Amino acid sequence: MSSPRPHFLVLTFPFQGHIAPALRLAQRLLADVPDALVTFSTTEAAHRHMFPAKPGDGDGAKVPADEHDSRLEFLPFSDGTEAGILPNMALNAYLASFHAEGARTVAEILDDLATRGRPVTRVVYTLLLPWAADVARDRGVPSALYWIQPVAVFAIYFHYFHGHGTVVAEHRHDPSFVVELPGLAPLTIGDLPNFLTDALGALAAVGAHDVLPVGPVLQSGEMSGIFKQDDVEYMEWLDAKPENSVVYVAFGSLATMGREQLDELLLGLEESGRPYLCVIRKDIKVALTDAEAEMPHECLKNGMVVEWCDQVRVLLHAAVGCFVTHCGWNSVMESVASGVPMVCVPGVSDQRMNAHLIVHDWRVGVRAQVDKGGVLRAAEVRRCIDEVMDDSEAAVEVRQMAGKWKQIVVEATGKGGSSYRNLMAFMDDGARSAV
Repeated sequence: MSSPRPHFLVLTFPFQGHIAPALRLAQRLLADVPDALVTFSTTEAAHRHMFPAKPGDGDGAKVPADEHDSRLEFLPFSDGTEAGILPNMALNAYLASFHAEGARTVAEILDDLATRGRPVTRVVYTLLLPWAADVARDRGVPSALYWIQPVAVFAIYFHYFHGHGTVVAEHRHDPSFVVELPGLAPLTIGDLPNFLTDALGALAAVGAHDVLPVGPVLQSGEMSGIFKQDDVEYMEWLDAKPENSVVYVAFGSLATMGREQLDELLLGLEESGRPYLCVIRKDIKVALTDAEAEMPHECLKNGMVVEWCDQVRVLLHAAVGCFVTHCGWNSVMESVASGVPMVCVPGVSDQRMNAHLIVHDWRVGVRAQVDKGGVLRAAEVRRCIDEVMDDSEAAVEVRQMAGKWKQIVVEATGKGGSSYRNLMAFMDDGARSAV
């Protein structure tokens, strides 16, 4: 009897910030292991968003034939809901359903794939799916956590659950208090992730572990624009701008923004005197009142506001000279790989630590300060943009460092580089699991 082909089941939480890096990893697995199979799975609601039904499809969404071949399959699992997680839904209640139904239906996927002659040889799962390891273990399948945040954040969570949680908890209201964790430079409470949730409590049970740095795993191929078809208007707008002149602004797929913050942001961008491309998601506009939802066109003299754009394409454009970002890890890695300096406006989760890395460790950006009400004021927007885009010695150094880190990424991810070698080692181990 012949040995099964290496087959990776890639599972992910139904947020775009989780789906995107998981999908990129799936692409790399297919590209670098010629005989490998990959099954990509997220929740039914997210799957429908990725592959919306078109006229003539009948019931439900279908995967476009030209966006996968026989080696790649998309199979959704259930989270126990019809519409997925909603803005007003309690996270803990959703996670309970997600855990129970996700574990049950992923087990069914594993069994069905084995019955079809495509047995899974390695399960790979992202954050918030600790049950995936249990399901895989029950079926005798090796598994691996694909950590989609910086390894420094993994270390912080790990040490929090292994002897350092008390000191962090005791000083959580003092952002200037310095914490020393094994293997990490001293950090303030204000640098740490702003929550340590029960969903990450599984790290309490983690003992010795192997960590393979494989990033950044960047997007490529036809699947890069999977969430929305591209619109060339903003690319044509960029084409007409001088090199390194444009400020690009985007705060990710989850961050919210009120009218006051939007007004201050646009005012600061205009006062910078530089052309800017600003992403204001449709759901942010919808959340405003009807009167507020309209962009104040009289303020948009220097820039363009869009609801969505292909961020990697934008960051790679020669006209872009600065990225004002919420510091989500995907955005950070895309910016570093593109050599674009950043203005950091961190919000939740790992974003504060990401900002610390950007400003203090890599020196490729500056951190913006919000006021006591949490609003980023126009003057601060203007100041920070100047700090990375003007002709001062500090700004020149930031741009030089951004260029150096871009080269480091090229070397690490290219053939023979450290990240490339680690990914090959992981793939080779997955292939051996199939024997």
